[in-house]
Amino acid sequence: MSWLSSSQGVVLTAYHPSGKDQALGGNHGKGGEEATTSRRYGQYTMNQEITKVIERPPFDRSSSQDSLDELSMEDYWTELENIKKSSENRQDDQEVVVVKEPDEGELEEEWLKEAGLSNLFGEAAGDPQESMVFLSTLTRTQAAAVQKRVETVSQTLRKKNKQYQVPDVRDIFAQQRGSKESEPPDGTESQSVRTDENKYQGKDDQASSLVVGEKELTPLVPEEAPASETDINLEVSFAEQAVNQKESPREKIQRSKGDDALLPSFRLPKDKTGTTKIGDLAPQDMKKVCHLALIELTALYDVLGVELKQLKAVKIKTKDSGLFGVPLTVLLEQDQKKVPGTRIPLIFQKLISRIEEGGLETEGLLRIPGAAVRIKNLCQELEAKFYEGTFNWESVKQHDAASLLKLFIRELPQPLLSVEYLKAFQAVQNLPTKKQQLQALNLLVILLPDANRDTLKALLEFLQRVVDNKEKNKMTVMNVAMVMAPNLFMYHTLGLKSSEQREFVMAAGIANIMHLLIKYQKLLWTIPKFIVNQVRKQNTENHRKDKKAMKKLLKKMAYDREKYEKQDKSANDVSLNLRVLVFPSEKFSDYSDKILADVPQGVIRVQAPHLSKVSMAIQLTEELRASDVLARFLSQESSGVAQTLKNGEVFLYEIGGNIGERCLDDDTYMKDLYQLNPNAEWVIKSKPS
Repeated sequence: MSWLSSSQGVVLTAYHPSGKDQALGGNHGKGGEEATTSRRYGQYTMNQEITKVIERPPFDRSSSQDSLDELSMEDYWTELENIKKSSENRQDDQEVVVVKEPDEGELEEEWLKEAGLSNLFGEAAGDPQESMVFLSTLTRTQAAAVQKRVETVSQTLRKKNKQYQVPDVRDIFAQQRGSKESEPPDGTESQSVRTDENKYQGKDDQASSLVVGEKELTPLVPEEAPASETDINLEVSFAEQAVNQKESPREKIQRSKGDDALLPSFRLPKDKTGTTKIGDLAPQDMKKVCHLALIELTALYDVLGVELKQLKAVKIKTKDSGLFGVPLTVLLEQDQKKVPGTRIPLIFQKLISRIEEGGLETEGLLRIPGAAVRIKNLCQELEAKFYEGTFNWESVKQHDAASLLKLFIRELPQPLLSVEYLKAFQAVQNLPTKKQQLQALNLLVILLPDANRDTLKALLEFLQRVVDNKEKNKMTVMNVAMVMAPNLFMYHTLGLKSSEQREFVMAAGIANIMHLLIKYQKLLWTIPKFIVNQVRKQNTENHRKDKKAMKKLLKKMAYDREKYEKQDKSANDVSLNLRVLVFPSEKFSDYSDKILADVPQGVIRVQAPHLSKVSMAIQLTEELRASDVLARFLSQESSGVAQTLKNGEVFLYEIGGNIGERCLDDDTYMKDLYQLNPNAEWVIKSKPS
């Protein structure tokens, strides 16, 4: 193992059924941190040679999280021992994934790229106008996070004597402020989402008061009606809330604890404009959401003094077929040839199905392992027969299926929580309160790749069904968390030469994160309203700039026509061509206005191109909800069709205006949403697969 201890790169190893032991990457970056993922133990280790799984450290209540007792931690250490025994019976060779920890400045440059701000540097660094609209929507803490990274990259590039112009961070943010101050009002001002910079809470905490059309959204909870301790405020930036909490002497900060009995029953207050879930937005808006989520997560960690580091897989040698040790994207490509549109690996779905066929009341489900030798043989059979459809599932015992499910997760070439954000997930335990931990997990779930996020969701939903049967299977949410944590997180500090005390605290920490993921999963797939509002503002500002650019183009075309009219004998043809060109620009900027002009005040026209009633004018009232609109259309259908459509086949969408496309939840109050986005169109259709 001498090659490993001297390696400058970061190496993650994963299962491969054939071939010789090999390592890729050797030297990958100076001063890099070394990490190895061994399928033999299903763990990550950092800065250290692979070692055997250590024995369970003695319990010490005085230094552990006081909510975790020796009995609950027993499941965790037992699971590690089971993983070791299982791996010893599978002496297959390993694949290698090389991961590089960026050098000085590279981490921040990669961060800016992931945040959609890469055009601030490089050959186009002298013209960062494309990012000005984006920067204008940021909160104070978000802007501070961006500025900090821009300054680091600027200093690094100057040290490297880059030939292209390196912008001064003060110039970038000065341009942002200048563009906002000099922006002249136009006819769309009442439709924009704008930030009131004059409202503060606390000394330096900026809060966003958003005004759209006739609707003013005041995200700050009034003092005379303080929010419940269990409320999750999605209308104000999480980082801004953290700043205010630190500065407010009136608010008692309760340190996080892991005991299920002490965990609050967090809930989302009802939002009349509707709750936005992951999957409800169009891809172009979801991309903006991810950029904002990364900046917000970084700002939150900065405010709370927690380091946020990302790793990046730079060279991967993985299997391009099979089941175990295959990247999720490769698996889905295989599976979609058999089941078009599937978003979760078929083997993953089948293993969960097999476990549930045995009954979720089985005592010790997930905790009791299958026989290691039998698991090895089943893996080999599945690899050979699964896609042929000849595998005998009746031969798979329930505990074997549970062990195979956990093995599948451990042997993914990259963690289910992703290489890039695994450290950030682990760092959640360092945030001071449970509410802040939950907020960070919410942002991290948004940032996961689609395949990882969809598979994680399926896993957590299954784990919740196991917990729902805890009276019979004796698997509480904490028991399940203890068993699944080492499989999902691949506990990266195992094998380090650190104190037993550190091992216990870290084990308790990731088990508690797993606990939060299971218990609050319904909240974690929600896109915070303040981020959706920032996307709305970006769209409004971009539409305004596009409209101005179009007007400028038309003015130039008119000028050119007059200039050359005398020389061109076919002036009538030019005039005709100009009129043809004017129409699409007119349609681009005023299409929604023309539709709205045909509808009386206080009435919306809803389109349903695939239903019997293709269009209907609906009067807005204070109590009208999206579900009421759907019910009116479904009442026009035959009973059989209506019943099918009621089972989640069609949804009401908000399209255009200051959003690309958004699927509305049933409890959306239409009048409130109309005031937020008066130029939207309303369409009933099915969700894309």
